Amino acid sequence: MFENSTAFAGFSVDDAARAASFYRDTLGLSVEEARQEGVLFIDLPGGSRVLAYAKPTHEPATFTVLNFPVPDVEAAVAELKERGVTFEHYAGTPMETDEQGIFRGGGPLIAWFTDPAGNVLSVLEDS
Repeated sequence: MFENSTAFAGFSVDDAARAASFYRDTLGLSVEEARQEGVLFIDLPGGSRVLAYAKPTHEPATFTVLNFPVPDVEAAVAELKERGVTFEHYAGTPMETDEQGIFRGGGPLIAWFTDPAGNVLSVLEDS
């Protein structure tokens, strides 16, 4: 039934224009505005895409909605900080991060940040 289908994930944002600017200008991704107002397609590395849609009652996801594998988390964090991205700090939790916002407690190195709508994204080391 789905063998010839191209599946995609989606999540809500509170402001599509602000989201488009962040994903395009800050993260450097290709963003296409759909025919329907408030709907965006974000092209991800590797050829997939995700749908972001404006929702008047948007509440940020409490989990990571997008993970970006990178060869060097420290370099990615530094570059994103130069672009104005602020990283989350989880002190006193099982996912405690260091002063750079990087979790080094086992598994791949990972750092979390949010989009303008408060949805959680991450860069994680793909080794």
